[in-house]
Amino acid sequence: MSFLSRVLEPPTYGFVRDEKFYRPTHRELWSEFKKRMNLFDSVKNWLSVFCWTANSFLAIPLFVFLTQYFSFSLLMVGMVYSMVILGTYGTFYLHRYSTHHAFTFKNNFWRFIGRNLVIKIIPEEVYVISHHVHHKFSEQPGDPYNVHGGWLYCFLADVVHQGIRKDLSRPEYQRLTRLIEKSGVHFNQYEQYQKWGSLCHPALTAMHYSLNWAFWYGAFFLIGGHALATAIFGCSFIWAVGIRTYNYDGHGAGKDRRQVGIDFNRADLSVNQIWPGYVAGEWHNNHHLFPSGARSGFLPYQLDLAWLLIRAFNLVGGINSYRDYKDQFIREYLAPYQASLNQKTEQDGSLTELSTAQNAPKSGVAGSAIRRSTATSSDQVSTAVGL
Repeated sequence: MSFLSRVLEPPTYGFVRDEKFYRPTHRELWSEFKKRMNLFDSVKNWLSVFCWTANSFLAIPLFVFLTQYFSFSLLMVGMVYSMVILGTYGTFYLHRYSTHHAFTFKNNFWRFIGRNLVIKIIPEEVYVISHHVHHKFSEQPGDPYNVHGGWLYCFLADVVHQGIRKDLSRPEYQRLTRLIEKSGVHFNQYEQYQKWGSLCHPALTAMHYSLNWAFWYGAFFLIGGHALATAIFGCSFIWAVGIRTYNYDGHGAGKDRRQVGIDFNRADLSVNQIWPGYVAGEWHNNHHLFPSGARSGFLPYQLDLAWLLIRAFNLVGGINSYRDYKDQFIREYLAPYQASLNQKTEQDGSLTELSTAQNAPKSGVAGSAIRRSTATSSDQVSTAVGL
């Protein structure tokens, strides 16, 4: 059994039955959700409770904005922040840096800036560890947000599937911390992990959220008063809810929606979607081809805002190095595909010319010569293209 196959706490219904992926019923999913949201059952459930409580608090400024300060212009500002800024940050910091180490910050100061670039929504522990497992077992039993489990399976995944195991040995725990050590999280000692069941400490996590939210609410208030601050914080609630099913949609909702010439990764059902691609740089099929790359937008139309942010940090000295696989993508995938298209076009053109020549009017000796010449050419070309 590989290390990544046992780092997450398995649900009571299990990932496998009869040696196949088990898709739980909605009743089983909600039952597991309630169990893991029960602090009276175990204080080790604190992180799930904290995440959902913090996200729920964002509904308060949304309500205040809608009832006290609503305007279409502020709604637009809030939605741009929610969809574009938060989305790009998630790709930039949680996905490409904390999980895949696609680039390196110059020092801890720049990492602190990168970590707190936006309103804090998702703890690193919840995202990073489970995402390593997702890539190891994509669409297989053990994938914490396996698309074959359905929409609700993915929506509740942060609670029912993404929490780390509560019975890791000391060496296993130390190994687990190495998966997330670049993220800036201050880890529990092993004895603290045994008490809290998490890598991060509840007090430090709550303090980080409080300071982050206070700073950003204050900054937005100074710019545009409570109206702007509630608009942005409130719309962040929309992103916090919607992001939960990104992987379900990013893997075609369990159906093969990959397109030839666009989605070159054939190992899973991941697809390059226009909306997540443009607002957050999440060209998901490309990402599964090169998970550790700092860029996922490879084709000319594939805008990658997270990549542009990485380049901006690099230009001002905040990022020392990054991995870019665009040239390798072109060499190994795009160029061979385009060459095959050109070859097919040439073959189709040759066959069209032959068909035209064979159907042309012919008479007398000249016609016989043309027919003999055409027949000989036809045999040669047919042999060349394997007909």
